[in-house]
Amino acid sequence: MMRAGAKQYVVTRPLYSEEAFAQDHEKVYRHGKTMLNHVKDYFTCDAKRAKNAALSLLPVIGWMKIYRIKEWLLSDIVSGISTGLVAVLQGLAYCLLASLPPWYGLFSAFFPVIIYFILGTSRHISVGPFPVLCLMIGSVVTRIVPDEGPALNITGLEGLTRDEQRVLVASSLTFLTGIMQLAMGVLQVGFVVIYLSDTLVSGFTTAAAVHILVSQLKFVLGLTVPGISGPLSLIYTLEIIFNKITSTNVCDVVISLVIMVVVFIVKDLNDRFKSKLPVPIPIEVIMTVIACGVSYAFDFKTRYGIDVVGHIPKGYEPPIAPNLHIFQETAVEAFPMAIVGFAVAFSVAKVYSVKHDYTIDGNQELIAFGASNIFGASFKSFAASTALSRSAVQESTGGKTQIAGLLSAIIVMIVTLAIGFLLEPLPKSVLGAVVIVNLKGMLMQFRDIPYLWRRDKPDCVVWLGTCTAAILLGLDLGLAAGLGVELISVVLRAQFPRCSVLANIKGTDIYKDRKDYTDIYETEGVKIFRIPSPIFFANIEFFRSKLVEAVGFNPLRVLRKRNKALWMIRKLLKKGDLQWTSRGFLNTSGGFIKESEDQSNMEELDLPTDFKDLPVRIDWSAELPANIVVPRVDLHSLVLDFAAVSFLDISALKGLKTALKELIRVEVEVYIVACDPYILKKLHDCCFFDDEVQSSMFFLTLHDAMLHILEKHPESTEKKSDLDKIITTVTVHHPEGNLRSRDRNAPETWF
Repeated sequence: MMRAGAKQYVVTRPLYSEEAFAQDHEKVYRHGKTMLNHVKDYFTCDAKRAKNAALSLLPVIGWMKIYRIKEWLLSDIVSGISTGLVAVLQGLAYCLLASLPPWYGLFSAFFPVIIYFILGTSRHISVGPFPVLCLMIGSVVTRIVPDEGPALNITGLEGLTRDEQRVLVASSLTFLTGIMQLAMGVLQVGFVVIYLSDTLVSGFTTAAAVHILVSQLKFVLGLTVPGISGPLSLIYTLEIIFNKITSTNVCDVVISLVIMVVVFIVKDLNDRFKSKLPVPIPIEVIMTVIACGVSYAFDFKTRYGIDVVGHIPKGYEPPIAPNLHIFQETAVEAFPMAIVGFAVAFSVAKVYSVKHDYTIDGNQELIAFGASNIFGASFKSFAASTALSRSAVQESTGGKTQIAGLLSAIIVMIVTLAIGFLLEPLPKSVLGAVVIVNLKGMLMQFRDIPYLWRRDKPDCVVWLGTCTAAILLGLDLGLAAGLGVELISVVLRAQFPRCSVLANIKGTDIYKDRKDYTDIYETEGVKIFRIPSPIFFANIEFFRSKLVEAVGFNPLRVLRKRNKALWMIRKLLKKGDLQWTSRGFLNTSGGFIKESEDQSNMEELDLPTDFKDLPVRIDWSAELPANIVVPRVDLHSLVLDFAAVSFLDISALKGLKTALKELIRVEVEVYIVACDPYILKKLHDCCFFDDEVQSSMFFLTLHDAMLHILEKHPESTEKKSDLDKIITTVTVHHPEGNLRSRDRNAPETWF
């Protein structure tokens, strides 16, 4: 209940251990399904399930049923036309990253969109070429079919021109990538994307932006630079560029600078006045049209020797089958491409789904992209994902559904079938400049480094490790290295958690790290130890070492000292050098007794102390006879806060039980509080409890355990002044029915 006019609450309840709580409150025991039950449920089919399966496999049915023609159609048309114009330009530009003839980028902006329209769950992303994937494809293409020298000896490449060989490699690689994505979707493993953290993706895409920037320098400068793949390829490419810098084509440089400056300024204006503009100004398209017209009018190709797009064939080429021999050569590169393509698209789709309040399905997205890439690869397109800028155009211009995506594909188709020839005089330096300007967002991620360093240093290490590895080793190996760094950081955080000793905040039932607060109270003879992590094989020894550090002594060493002392006392009593009197032990040898160093039976020293055959139980806090010295233990109770422990494995169970036994054998009472019910059940199932380690040590809350300790050891508070005492005035119902206040010298206070 709440006190009137005060933000305080009053609780009157019994003091609960886990056993007492289980006795007073009946628990519902749920029968878990067996593996056979799960298999039966998975393969059971009825009309409702078949309908749901069809709707999930064909999401287009779901959103088409709720399509608002009057409200959405016009917005989708405007968005589709705007996105289509951008898709044409980006298809041509990003194709250069893949080291393929430019017009194949138009295929990638068309075929995958058709399949995603039917199978995709996101209504706002624009499917097509993605610069990072294009660069990864380009590294594989140039490795198998280099700019200089013969292609690798692969069956099926004989008799083809260099461009035809590269197209076959790219389409086969895309087909394999699609198979992997489709398989992951069917097997329901869309969760794999969660292992790519935002930090890792940020570092990886930043490194990809650096690679893309360097790869476009040859077009911006008008240089002939062979494609290089593998580790340190970026360094080698820069070396070649600097060696040829004197051969720079000034016309290409001027065109590129003009394009970049104008596009950058107008894009900045678009961002600043986006609330006032009905649609963003398609400046890339405008500048491309202008550059194309100027190039044609002044014949830049002949007069200045610049490299242009050249002949663009009309129409589409017949479908081809993938080359299985290329599968064997590219399987290692295809898997990271499948993961990266899906991860980026899913991340963008998730942002728009939250913004527009609808759900997306990760597994269905894998199926959609897998089918899109398989279908597209059959028609010589390369791997598709989503470009951030193109998706932003589709969403910001009012796109409501994938109708806009379908219309953008129609725009691309019109260019391919009818007016592609108008783009033939377009300088490639214009495409390179457009690509570089669109890298602004990814390159600006370098600003994350100071923020991450201040907020979370391990995350900053993951970012730097991923980015550095991807820049130096290449994108495929860099992604693997980044994942390794990320997993190591997670393991290290779990292996070396920040353990703490807790203390009571005076006047409350709240316990916090004693290093963080001044107004605290620590009960004499009691330690409260907290580990904020699962306990498993990798950190059980760390847990035990921190526990020893917290209590201030090594219980096993103390136990051995005590057992050795008992052995010596028995030996002295037997020899008559020591006698028991009413006033205690009497040393009759007349001098000091030398401590024995016999180590012949160390195993017996680890057993519980046994006082049989002795006339009295030894008080280890008192002075021992002769020169027998045993480390003093001022601790009588230890509380382990398991509130943050989510699981224990078998190794941890063994290590925990050993640690508990060592403490119990030196007469330290151990209590475990706030333990997860499933962990408690696992302890029972694994026969964790015995005569020494008993289930009665488990308490419901930390304050329950502390009140129990104070009742059992009232001397812990009697030695302190009233001001220093822990507030233990919670009214507690005892089984006998009477009410007792822990603080007998203070007025009763309820909270």
